This record gives sequence, C-alpha cells and structure tokens, in this order.
Amino acid sequence: MSRRPIAAVVTALALAGAVPVLMPAPQAFAAGCSSYPNWTAGKSYKAGDIVLYTNGKAYVAQYANPGYDPVISTWYWQPYACDTEGGGGGGGSETPAGNFVVSEAQFNQMFPGRNSFYTYSGLTAALSAYPGFANTGGDTTKKQEAAAFLANVSHETGGLVYVVEQNTANYPHYCDWSQPYGCPAGQSAYYGRGPIQLSWNFNYKAAGDALGIDLLNNPSLVQTNAAVAWKTALWYWNTQKGPGTMTAHNAMVNGAGFGQTIRSINGAMECDGRNPAQVQSRVTKYQQFTQILGVQPGGALTC
Repeated sequence: MSRRPIAAVVTALALAGAVPVLMPAPQAFAAGCSSYPNWTAGKSYKAGDIVLYTNGKAYVAQYANPGYDPVISTWYWQPYACDTEGGGGGGGSETPAGNFVVSEAQFNQMFPGRNSFYTYSGLTAALSAYPGFANTGGDTTKKQEAAAFLANVSHETGGLVYVVEQNTANYPHYCDWSQPYGCPAGQSAYYGRGPIQLSWNFNYKAAGDALGIDLLNNPSLVQTNAAVAWKTALWYWNTQKGPGTMTAHNAMVNGAGFGQTIRSINGAMECDGRNPAQVQSRVTKYQQFTQILGVQPGGALTC
C-alpha cells in the first residue's frame, strides 16, 4: 500500500470497498459561545473540550490538562471561533470573512446538506495557518483555488457529510510501527478523519508538527475540532505533493490547472485513465463551485 499521505487513505478505502462514515462529532460546533460550559479551575479537561472563559470568549483544549487557565496556559488552550450562524444551509453573511474569497452564504450554497461539524467559522479560523491559500495572484486565481480545494474535499467527504472513515476494520492498519515515535494514541487511532481524510501515524505527526498541534498524541482533535480538521486539509493542500509532481496549491496558482490537484490528491488511483468517472466527478464539482464564485474554471481540468 502506498505511503503517500492521501493516496494511502484512498487506496485503503478503495481496496476495502469503504467510504467515510457519517458519525456525529462529539461536539457539533454550530451554537454560539454561550452554549459551552464555563471554564472551572482545577477541573480535568481532555483534548478537544471547549469552554467559555470569564472574558466571554471560548477556548478549545489542545491537550488534556487539570484545569489550567486558558488565557495563561496558551500551550494547552487556544481561542475557539464560535459559529453563531448555526452552520445550517441557509443564511450567513454575504461577504467573505476577512480576506477569504468565499462568503458564508456561498459556502452554504456549496454544501447545503453538510454535517454541522464542518462550520464556515472553522474553515476561516484555519486560514491563518496558510495565508497564501486562496490569497495568491489575482482575484480569479484566488477564487479558482478556493473552488478547487472545496471541490476536492467535497468529493472526499460526500459533500462535507462524512467526518471519519467508515470501515473500522481498517483502523488498526494505519499504524506504522517502524516509525521511532510509534503510535502513542493506540494502534487503531490513526484512521481517516476530516475534510481530506488524514490517516497514518506519520501523517498525523507531520501535520501536527507543521501546525504546532500534537496530533500524534491527540489524533481525535481532527474529528472534534473543526478548525483543526480544516487545518489538516490545508496542510496537505499547501505542502504535500502526494502522487503528483507539485502541491495542489502550486498547481492552481502557477496555472497547471485543476487536473493536477487531482493528481496530487489521488492520482495513483484516478489519473491516466485509471478511474475517469471519479475524475469527472471532481471536475463537475469544481465547475459548479467556480460558477458560484463567478469565475471561469480555466483549462487542464483532468489528469
């Protein structure tokens, strides 16, 4: 089985006839900050817990801790952006958050039936990890990259419906014991999660190191914290070539075309005539999303 980050995930799923599963995340981050419990000093918290601090802001535990102060102990806690719009299919702001070229209303239009875990606020909170994403080149290039990314994660998750991999029989297979750090969260802890279905202990380690989050010891953050989940997808998109020759980010900003993003994500299984139906599915979604954003899709759409 390939050890390429995404190809390994998709290969395992394809061989097992598996698709991701619709599993309600332990937290459906769709409510406002007031819905979270107040932080209590001295109370034990596990990674992924969200609390409301005395300043009225929410914080998410990056690591288990015995009730450290979220404002003081910034290694254990990070601010959490609450989704006050409810994460539903309608409504939302008409203008993009910050400099992001996709507005919440457009995001809702793209994913009308998504799992409430995949919030717009989680996505926009993740953007700071890779400021060049959908923010390089002219307006058309920015929108094309955003559409390309969202089209591919839509394909991977059934329209942002699935949070984790369905076939639990695969879970023990994603631990590579030859790695010096092993699998401290357990042999079955590194299954596919999130928008890009991150899997394998070495990928959780690499993504976590890049993002400054201990995902090797806390892989469940990718299915309990929307911002972390989106960050792992952006990590792959912006830094990993997979079975391709360039990152998906570079493919879009350097004019190589949408087809090369498919190659970087799952080219070993889909490109060069291996699965034209899957390629076309991604292309069709990309064309739909560029239309929503009001730009042309450009050329070189297939691989």
